[in-house]
Amino acid sequence: MDLSIPFQLENYIDGKFQPPLGGQYIDNIEPATGKVYGAIPHSNEKDIQAAVTAAEKAFPAWSKTPAEKRFQILNNIAQLIDEQLDVLALAETNDNGKPLWLSQEVDIPRASSNFRFFATAAMHFAAESHTMDGSGINYTLRQPIGIVGCISPWNLPIYLFTWKIAPALAAGNCVIAKPSEVTPVSAYLLAKICQHAGLPQGVLNIVHGDGPHCGEAIVKHPDIKAISFTGSTRAGERIASIAAPMFKKLSLELGGKNPNIIFADCDWEKMMRTTLRSSFANQGQICLCGSRILIEASVYEKFKTEFVTRVQQLKVGDPLEDSSKQGAVVSKLHYDKVMGCIELARKEGGTILCGGNAFQPEGRCKDGFFIAPTVIEGLGPQCITNTEEIFGPVVTLQPFETYEEALTLANASSYGLSATIWTQDVTKAHRLAGNLQCGIVWINCWLVRDLRTPFGGTKNSGVGREGGWEAMRFFTEAKNVCVVV
Repeated sequence: MDLSIPFQLENYIDGKFQPPLGGQYIDNIEPATGKVYGAIPHSNEKDIQAAVTAAEKAFPAWSKTPAEKRFQILNNIAQLIDEQLDVLALAETNDNGKPLWLSQEVDIPRASSNFRFFATAAMHFAAESHTMDGSGINYTLRQPIGIVGCISPWNLPIYLFTWKIAPALAAGNCVIAKPSEVTPVSAYLLAKICQHAGLPQGVLNIVHGDGPHCGEAIVKHPDIKAISFTGSTRAGERIASIAAPMFKKLSLELGGKNPNIIFADCDWEKMMRTTLRSSFANQGQICLCGSRILIEASVYEKFKTEFVTRVQQLKVGDPLEDSSKQGAVVSKLHYDKVMGCIELARKEGGTILCGGNAFQPEGRCKDGFFIAPTVIEGLGPQCITNTEEIFGPVVTLQPFETYEEALTLANASSYGLSATIWTQDVTKAHRLAGNLQCGIVWINCWLVRDLRTPFGGTKNSGVGREGGWEAMRFFTEAKNVCVVV
């Protein structure tokens, strides 16, 4: 299997690689160096139509493919991802700017786990039946929707790309998938893997391009019956405005402004280690990062002093070096946004406890998009810094006196994706978890994932749930059949 990466990537349509029909390309820039190192198709509605035509041709056979056969193909894909871990991890790091060790330990293993998990789901997914006092029976058929669109973000490129594609394929659908134009390479390599694994032509079509031209063409196409999207709340609003009047099924996993709630009775060392990670993993570019750290007042100063010391020890540098704990943010556009948010925090009266500045490594990364991990205090819950998603290596600290104040601060957000609670009081933890306005709560841990559990948020963090049977249900239509005897 040839996993070489050409300078100009190609779309994967009907089992074949092909250039964009319009002949236009978008520069692909390596965030660690700031230099163009490739080009991706600037696809439009013509490329999407070609993909839909291929999917329509493939759907009848794929939808009738036995579950065991679908399992074998998806499991083959998982195995090949594992075998090509180093190649995929390097591509992911070059594209995204995250440390190579992180791609190797998290992103690529999770991609294979996604395919392996939903490969088995294809074998075990079952429907319900209801007897009616011996007079008859109702049973539910779960049938694939048809052609579905999967649009994924740049922060966890192959991790979240496969999180959508795998259940859609397992349920018997054909897929039109668009990776982020900022991080396209791992999706290109995944197409090669799927081709080698025996996935039939037209079942998975990967089309590269930007949101306004390629993404909107997917959402607008009348023969694409469902959209699964992960990305910004702004983009989610746009997708919903197009798809809702067309009565498409929608799954939108959007932004987060997640509280990390620390009580004085927590396991201090475990909390401190995990909070460092939940604040700055992937340069803070994870929708689940705890960007608002709420600390019980009695330990606020202790926490602040120790946390800032640990943050200052995080090495920012070349993502290819094992010693680098922080890499580059994903693009110049995002770099400018995050730096603008830090400047706004200053104007709002925030105190920068550490960071707050760009960082320039020596050597090959001197022109890369690096930002020092930043900790800010002195801002209230209603300021823009604490209400709008920054999605970078920036966290704020806020003290609280009581349980009630902690809950009020935690819920003082238009987002509702996740929250983390640190306490040894199990009663308090369960009570708080039940009252938090969010879709996911971690108690004394962070980002511990069981792929069987529902994943998603409330309020501006999205609509619907991914994961486990929730994903399989989303990618199927329920049909009730009633038989009276």
